[in-house]
Amino acid sequence: MLDTSLRISTPEGIELELRLAGPVPRALAWALDLLLRLALLLLLSIVLGALGKFGWGIFYIAWFLLEWLFPAWCEAFWRGATPGKRALGLIVLHDDGTPVRWPAALARNLLRAIDFLPIAYGFGLATMLLNDEFKRLGDLAAGTIVVYRDDAAEIARIPQAPPIVAPVPLTLVEQRAIVDFAERSPALTEERAHELAEIPSRLTGAREGEAATRQLLGIANYLVGRR
Repeated sequence: MLDTSLRISTPEGIELELRLAGPVPRALAWALDLLLRLALLLLLSIVLGALGKFGWGIFYIAWFLLEWLFPAWCEAFWRGATPGKRALGLIVLHDDGTPVRWPAALARNLLRAIDFLPIAYGFGLATMLLNDEFKRLGDLAAGTIVVYRDDAAEIARIPQAPPIVAPVPLTLVEQRAIVDFAERSPALTEERAHELAEIPSRLTGAREGEAATRQLLGIANYLVGRR
């Protein structure tokens, strides 16, 4: 399916691995969105057609909104996905991995008019195949990427705890080790978890046992973005 992965380092030092969506799943998502829009337009034509010219005027306005603004609205305010993308498990993000906002969502959707040229998204497909991140022209202009929506399984595996800022700066490797410990902690015996938590004394403040474990879990919760 011509998919690949992309690694992004966040300002907090967390390295994200995103799975980029290739042309095939994106085309399928677009087709589902197109079918949905056509179904809505058919329904509107039946309802508004009975109102004569006034009804058809409203119909054409609705057509414009559905074709150009509705997809952008979904991506900006519906967690980065149109109905078709959601069905295929895709979302739109900014290049830095942050949720897409309205200006970028609007720009990438308006530029579909150019991506469609000369026919059947010819420019868009050619551009996607010529860059490593499968970006069409709209994505290049808006600074966006389309990736698979991975449920926050990693975060969900970490036991909830009050977030704690690490008392000392941490390298990426150290942050990864703390998150790994938090992920594995539910599968460890209580004694083993406490024993491991006592090792990084500069992070736990020489706390022992349950207190050390709570400290590391709090740091892990902060590292994965819980606030």
